[in-house]
Amino acid sequence: MQILHQDSFILVVNKTADLSVLPEGWEKDAPYLVKMLEEKHGKIWVVHRIDKVTSGVIIFALTAEAHRALNIQFERHEVEKAYHALVNGVPKWGEKVTKFPLRVNVGHKHRTVVDDRNGVRSETRFKLLERYQAAALVEASPMTGRTHQIRVHAYALGYPLLGDFLYSAPETDVIARPALHAWSLSVTHPETGKRLTFQADYPNDFQKAVGLLRGK
Repeated sequence: MQILHQDSFILVVNKTADLSVLPEGWEKDAPYLVKMLEEKHGKIWVVHRIDKVTSGVIIFALTAEAHRALNIQFERHEVEKAYHALVNGVPKWGEKVTKFPLRVNVGHKHRTVVDDRNGVRSETRFKLLERYQAAALVEASPMTGRTHQIRVHAYALGYPLLGDFLYSAPETDVIARPALHAWSLSVTHPETGKRLTFQADYPNDFQKAVGLLRGK
């Protein structure tokens, strides 16, 4: 875990890919990010979440006022988020906008599914960054915040994330988790009003996967 930024109002972290943000029902005694941070930094407020298996940048508030200000930004879609993902297959498009409606927490595996009738509005913008022999590196910008949104939208396009067996990805030795990394986050500072962008370097497993796909 790497601290990317800290002041009196916000705390920005590069989360590892084996750590939940909050305790999960079936792992109540397992360590989780908020508890670890509060042991060192005192009371923090959760503004948003990323999956346990997803690495990358996440922001927390350190005061109730900062929490309210950041929540408003998220609700108004004023926060810019960019994820990098490795996908199975090589898209022919350079950019793609998906608007598949999604329904969350379906079945005993708690999957998110595309549901044209009962799903809620969801939008992800994909941009192709690199092509490999049988895979690709893409940037995904979620315009809404549904559970597993990027993973399901990529799967619905026919390009499931490498290692994402929950969403029908084939077996791979390239990476042992869904290949998704929260690359950057842009917000307006709740106190100064200055626009800030935070970027999280790839963790070792994601960097190694990119290197293998590049043939290095």
